[in-house]
Amino acid sequence: MKPDSGDLALPSRRRFLATSATLAGGLVIACFVPLGGRRLFAQEGGQPAAPPMDPNAFVHIGSDDAVTIVLKHSEMGQGVWTSIPMVVADELDCDWARVRVENAPNAQVYANNAFGIQGTGGSTSTLESFGQMREAGAMARAMLINAAAQQWKIEPSTCRTENGMVISGTRKARYGELAEAAARLKAPEKVALKDPAKWTLIGKPTRRLDSLAKVTGSAGFGIDVQRPGLLVGVVARAPVFGGKVRSFDASAAKAVAGVVDVVQVPSGIAVLGKHFWAAKKGREALVIDWDLGEGASLSSEAMRADYRKLADGRGLVAKTAGDVDAALKAPGKRIEADYEVPFLAHAPMEPLNCTVEIGANGCEIWTGTQFQGIDQGVVAQILGIEPGQVKIHTQFLGGGFGRRANPQSDFIAEAVQVAKAANKPVKIIWTREDDIHGGYYRPMWLSRFSAALGEDGKPAAWSHTIVGQSIIAGTPFEPAFIKDGIDGSSVEGAADSPYLAGIPAHRVDLHTAKSPIPVLWWRSVGHSHTGFVVESFVDELAHAAKADPLAYRRMLLPSDSRNLRALELAAKEFGWGKPLPKGRAAGLAVHESFGSHVAQVAEVSVEDGKIRVHRVVCAIDCGPVVNPMTIEAQMQSAIAFGLGAALHSKITFKDGKVEQGNFNDYLVLRLDEMPKVEVHIVKSTEKMGGVGEPGLPPIAPAVANAVFALTGKRLRSLPFVVG
Repeated sequence: MKPDSGDLALPSRRRFLATSATLAGGLVIACFVPLGGRRLFAQEGGQPAAPPMDPNAFVHIGSDDAVTIVLKHSEMGQGVWTSIPMVVADELDCDWARVRVENAPNAQVYANNAFGIQGTGGSTSTLESFGQMREAGAMARAMLINAAAQQWKIEPSTCRTENGMVISGTRKARYGELAEAAARLKAPEKVALKDPAKWTLIGKPTRRLDSLAKVTGSAGFGIDVQRPGLLVGVVARAPVFGGKVRSFDASAAKAVAGVVDVVQVPSGIAVLGKHFWAAKKGREALVIDWDLGEGASLSSEAMRADYRKLADGRGLVAKTAGDVDAALKAPGKRIEADYEVPFLAHAPMEPLNCTVEIGANGCEIWTGTQFQGIDQGVVAQILGIEPGQVKIHTQFLGGGFGRRANPQSDFIAEAVQVAKAANKPVKIIWTREDDIHGGYYRPMWLSRFSAALGEDGKPAAWSHTIVGQSIIAGTPFEPAFIKDGIDGSSVEGAADSPYLAGIPAHRVDLHTAKSPIPVLWWRSVGHSHTGFVVESFVDELAHAAKADPLAYRRMLLPSDSRNLRALELAAKEFGWGKPLPKGRAAGLAVHESFGSHVAQVAEVSVEDGKIRVHRVVCAIDCGPVVNPMTIEAQMQSAIAFGLGAALHSKITFKDGKVEQGNFNDYLVLRLDEMPKVEVHIVKSTEKMGGVGEPGLPPIAPAVANAVFALTGKRLRSLPFVVG
C-alpha cells in the first residue's frame, strides 16, 4: 500500500492528466470550474478565498468505446449513479449502453461546488454538477470531433456526432478509434453546449445503471469489504452519552472462541475477532465499570418540561416585522398552539461500518461515507500524517439520510482508533442496537405559535417560538452557519416561510437548548420539523377563518408562487373537493426546501385509533428535470421515510439511556402500510432544486390535516396518537 499524496490531495492539472493517462489508453477529460456558492467552512478573517481552478469532473473514453464517468458524489439510493452520467452522455452524444461509472477517490478536485469540500448532502448533487458535467461531456465531444477532422483533413464544422461516432458525409469513426488521438490535443477553453431542445437523454425517463449490480448482489457496500488478514470488531460504548470507562476486565471476552484481541479506544472497548459473531459474543462477555457522568439524569419528560419553560420567554429573533405583541392583543380571533417532535435516529438499512488498513506510508479506508473531505482530515489528525496519505475507497451506501455525513466522522474515526491500537487491519461493524443507541439524532423540537386573525380571516399577527438543539454548534461549520447566535438550520422553513411576507406583524425566535445528546442533520434537516408545524398551524388558521384549506392557502400565497403552482397541481390531480369514500378524508400541505417546492394531498382513514394512509398525490416543482424516474422514486422514498416518522418513530430517554434498540421498538413504515403514491412534476424553467429531501416535509402535516378533517382532532405531536 503506497498511496500517492500528490494524487490524493491537490494534484496539478499536468500531474492529473499524466496519471490519468494510465487508464487503459484513451481520452481523459478534466473539466475545470470555479468552486462557487456557499461553503461549509469559514476561517478566521471571513469567507475563504476560492481555490484555483481544479479538475473536478472526469470522463475517460477507452479504445473499446467504453465511456467511464468518475462520480464524485456518493450513491446511497438517490440515483446519482444514473442521473449525473446522463448529463455527461447527452452532451457527449455517446452510446448510453457503453457508459460505466466509478466512484471518485478522495481528493479536493472532486469537491462539491456548493460546499467547497468533497461531500454529498443537502440535495445538491445534481444541481451543483449539472453545468459542470454538461461542460465535461461537451469538451470530450469537441476534442473527438477535432481528432477526426485532423485525420480526415477537413474542417471540424463539417462533422457531427451521433451515438458514439463522429460523422462527416460518408465517413464515420467510433469514439474509441479517436480517443488516443483526441487525448493528444489541447483541450478547448470554451465549448458550446447543446440546445436543450436537442437533448436525447436529459429529461427522459431512464432506468438506473446500478440496479443490476444491486439485484444480483455484486454491488460493493462497505459492510461487504474483505481484506487479507482482516479482523472484524465491535465496540462496547457507554450506555449514557458522556460516559467513560473506569475499568474493564477482558479475560472472559478473550476466552471466547475466535476472539483475537481487546483494545481500549476513546469511544469504549473494542473486541476483535476472526469474524463478526466471535467479536459480538466477546463483547457480551466484557466486564466494564462505567462512569456514567451527568448524562445519567437525562429524561425526555424533563427535557420537554425545560423546553416549555424556555418557550415562555423571548428567544433570539430570527425574523421580525411590525409590532407583533400589540397586534396579538388587538381585538379579533386569537389562535395558540404548541407542537412537539421527538429525537429521531437515521436507522439506515446498512448499519455503520468502516474497514481500515494502516501502513508505513499512510492509511486506506473502505466505507460508505457522505463526507470524504471531512473524513480525510480527521483520519490524518488521528494518525499524525498528511491528509494526502489517507486514501478513501467510497463504497455504495446502504442508506445515509445524513448519518454518514458527520462533521466528527465518528464511525470512521473510531475504526481508525481501533486499527491504530490493535496494529492490525480491522473492519468495525455497528449492530442495529449500536446504531439506534449511538446518537447523532435529529433533535427534539418544540414550536409555540400565537396568531391573530383580521376581519378578512388572514393572519394579522404571527409569533413562532422554536426550542431545540443546534446541529451546527461545536462543529467546524459553526462560523459559517451560526449568525448572531442563531443556527440557520434550526429556523429554516419557518423564518423564511413564504406566508410571512403577507403578515404585517410577524416574529420567529429561537431558544437553543443544551444537551450531551449528539445531534446531526436528518433527511430534510430543519425542514423536517418546520414543515410539519407551519403547515399544520396554517391549517388551524384556515379552520378558524372558516375557509377551505386550499382556498386559504391561495389567499395567503402570491399568485406567481411556485408553492402555489405545486399545490394547485397536486389538488387537481387528487380531485380536491370531490366526495371520498365513507370514513375517509383528505388533508394537504406544501413546503419549499432545498430549492424545490413540494405539495402533497393525503387521503386517510382512522380505525381503532390507527391511522391508515391510503393515497398520496405529490407535485414537485424542482426546475429543469434530468431523470423523471429519479424524481418519482425520491418522492416515493421521502414520503415513506416521512410517514414512518409521522406514524411510529421516536427516540426517548430514561435515566440517560435510549429506550429503543431495534426495529421492534424503533418502528419504521412497514410494507403493508405504504400508500399508493402518485407523483406529478410541474413543468418549470425556474432554477433547479434538489429532490433527495424536499419530499419529506409535507407528508406529516398533510396526514395530520386529513385526520383533523375526518375526526376534528388536532395532532400536534409526532409520532401521531389518535386515541
